[in-house]
Amino acid sequence: MANSPQAKKRARQNEKRFQVNKARRSRIRTHLRKVEEAIASGDKDAATAALKAAQPELMRGVTKGVYHKNTASRKMSRLSARVKSLG
Repeated sequence: MANSPQAKKRARQNEKRFQVNKARRSRIRTHLRKVEEAIASGDKDAATAALKAAQPELMRGVTKGVYHKNTASRKMSRLSARVKSLG
């Protein structure tokens, strides 16, 4: 347990930041899930639209420090390849 005022404040800040990052991560996962579902259904138009919506969300997660840049790039690359391969 934090004893000094500085440590108490830092604990409060960490909790707030954790909640913000948790919401951001959840939002990104939702967008990625929509792309996955569109790919699974075989609907190329819906998958393309979902991918276009997911891209900025994922990159925003990178700039906010939720995801590493290479992780986001890898996810986008793999998803776009799967969307492209749809008939």
